[in-house]
Amino acid sequence: MWFLLLFSALLFSCNWKGNNSDDEKKGGDYYQEQYRPQFHFSPEANWMNDPNGLVWLDGEFHLFYQYYPDSTVWGPMHWGHAVSSDMVHWKHLPIALFPDSLGYIFSGSAVVDTKNSSDLGTDQNRPVVAIFTYHDPMLERSGSSKFQNQGITYSNDKGRTWTKYAGNPVLKNPGIRDFRDPKVFWHEGSERWIMILAVHDRVHLYSSPNLKEWTFESEFGKDTGAHTGVWECPDLFRLNVEGSDISKWVMLVSINPGGPNGGSATQYFVGDFDGHRFVSEDTKIRWIDWGRDNYAGVTWSNVPEIDGRRLFIGWMSNWDYATKVPTNKWRSAMTVPRELYLASENNSSLLMSRPAKEIEKLRRREIPFFKGLQSNIAGKEGYSVDLPLMQSELFLDFDLRIGSNDSILIILENDLEEKLVITYNGNISKVIINRIGAGNSSFSDKFASVISAPFNAGAELKLHLFVDAASTELFVNDGRLVMTNLIFPSEGYARLRIFPGQNNILKEAKLYNLENIWQ
Repeated sequence: MWFLLLFSALLFSCNWKGNNSDDEKKGGDYYQEQYRPQFHFSPEANWMNDPNGLVWLDGEFHLFYQYYPDSTVWGPMHWGHAVSSDMVHWKHLPIALFPDSLGYIFSGSAVVDTKNSSDLGTDQNRPVVAIFTYHDPMLERSGSSKFQNQGITYSNDKGRTWTKYAGNPVLKNPGIRDFRDPKVFWHEGSERWIMILAVHDRVHLYSSPNLKEWTFESEFGKDTGAHTGVWECPDLFRLNVEGSDISKWVMLVSINPGGPNGGSATQYFVGDFDGHRFVSEDTKIRWIDWGRDNYAGVTWSNVPEIDGRRLFIGWMSNWDYATKVPTNKWRSAMTVPRELYLASENNSSLLMSRPAKEIEKLRRREIPFFKGLQSNIAGKEGYSVDLPLMQSELFLDFDLRIGSNDSILIILENDLEEKLVITYNGNISKVIINRIGAGNSSFSDKFASVISAPFNAGAELKLHLFVDAASTELFVNDGRLVMTNLIFPSEGYARLRIFPGQNNILKEAKLYNLENIWQ
């Protein structure tokens, strides 16, 4: 069986080429299929899920991802690969990692070994080392609990080709069924590599001097966080609290199922890490995104200090229906790249997200809109504007008057009377997104839904909305709340309507058309 798998992998490696090569001229229908994202990353064809191995090197952002090249549903996992100078315009590269005799290639991370601690590079050429989970399907079928182990692979040509370490696996399974998704980083304080690993419903932390030999340090999460599903795809990094000299450690952990609106989602913890143990500053359950469709997101490593940002991207889907969404040639996309930052609020730490500034270069033109108009001028019909293109970026800034418990409504609609309705309800302090009538939901009885999040806007409500062919991403009040959701309208939304309520003022509104990143 494994001989056939290896032969198939080698054959595929010799024949597969990214269709976005410099010398190939794209046809007019390239990336124009129904529901094809126009400014989000998606594979040219077939199945994609978790982002993997996010690393910056020599001016390139590398995006690896879980990939199955033979179908549009999940199968034996590979690592797909793409690079970008700006996290917006992407170039597809050949598949980076193939299954082998040790198993499928599950999720993981990548680092630049600047000290050549692994001895896998040279003094002149520091290696990129990827750390991933081997998933052995034969061991799994045999009933063994040891079918997931950690391996490494390295590249000495800027991630173009990879050599798997002959001593794999470097971290063997001690007998735990879910033992996967290593995220590795260099910890300056202890001068060694740290691995955070998802282990059933918690995480384990390991240390290593060389990426090859790992020592268990501690465990986190047994009695903290959400525990209604399996923990996956952890991350751990340090962030400054904006406007202060204080820094804290942030841990991301995805969970499936158990999201706040059903299915899969990503929670986070804020606290301290001393190189051995992570201690959370409280026991609250917090979500990085309250929408249905942001999962397994992690951050880029090796981003230059002069940049200073913690940059994130997530898989834009949900395991409740990911294999059933109505796309034909490909399945899944990534979120827009985001900057994560910490804010202090009511003696607590809040992880916030804002769209990466690079997205601004996609703004094609601004559509004339409204400024300084009171809602009663607009009457019962609200404000309305035509949408010449589906891919849009919208800013809305509302002044919420004292005593106002009105609902603010934003409606995207097409000529087939399909509607996506976004509501801020001041009376119950919630943001609500209703996609029940937004388009096609026949593929899954778990898709059509009303998605809500608790939120008290105070005196001002700022909404920043991205709309692509099959998704919306809503950032509320500079990212205090984020909600990412898929939609599948039968045809593009043709109008935007806004109803500010009776006591609120729409102070400012901007609407941009966004360019197609694949042309």
